[in-house]
Amino acid sequence: MKLIVFGATGTVGKHVVEQALRRGHEVTAFTRDAARITARHERLHVAQGDVADVDAVASAVAGHDAVIVTLGGGRRGDVRAPGTLTIIKAMQRTGVRRLICQSTLGVGDSRGNLNFLWKRIMFGLLLRAAYADHVRQEEHVTRSGLDWTIVRPSAFTDGPRTGEYRRGFGQDDRSGSLKISRADVADFLVAQLTDTGYVHRTPAISY
Repeated sequence: MKLIVFGATGTVGKHVVEQALRRGHEVTAFTRDAARITARHERLHVAQGDVADVDAVASAVAGHDAVIVTLGGGRRGDVRAPGTLTIIKAMQRTGVRRLICQSTLGVGDSRGNLNFLWKRIMFGLLLRAAYADHVRQEEHVTRSGLDWTIVRPSAFTDGPRTGEYRRGFGQDDRSGSLKISRADVADFLVAQLTDTGYVHRTPAISY
């Protein structure tokens, strides 16, 4: 499958690129700075541009089978939603329909999965802008008319890929650690390229 990754140099995106190549996909890494893509592979291509530029994004997206979005932005809350909206417009323009978007556990009907710390302190105070950015991002995705899947991972760790994690659990399930490695987030994102079971759904993933 021909895949383009936005946020390809981020902490999750670089794992997505690596794992997608390992599984035999052809991958385009979209980035503002091509020099940051240090990996080399015969099936890896680099597209340099600004995710705010719909013409540049549309040019990069054209001809691909699927898009994975792992845009970051830290606490600022000014990258994920506007960048994803630009990507959606580019996909609509070019006829690319499969969109897999990384969000976060706690958005929408997964808010009940959070404990007090994450609900009131982290997302309620410290990461309020980032949380609001994810909310707006999901709104753009669900209104897009595309074949979307929104993936809601819990807090990131730097552990290895294990393939052993809970997925698609109920909205009031607070069991488990509320943590997952970035490598396992990538594992699930890449798996959605060939799994249609979560199209138009918002699966949560966590240990």
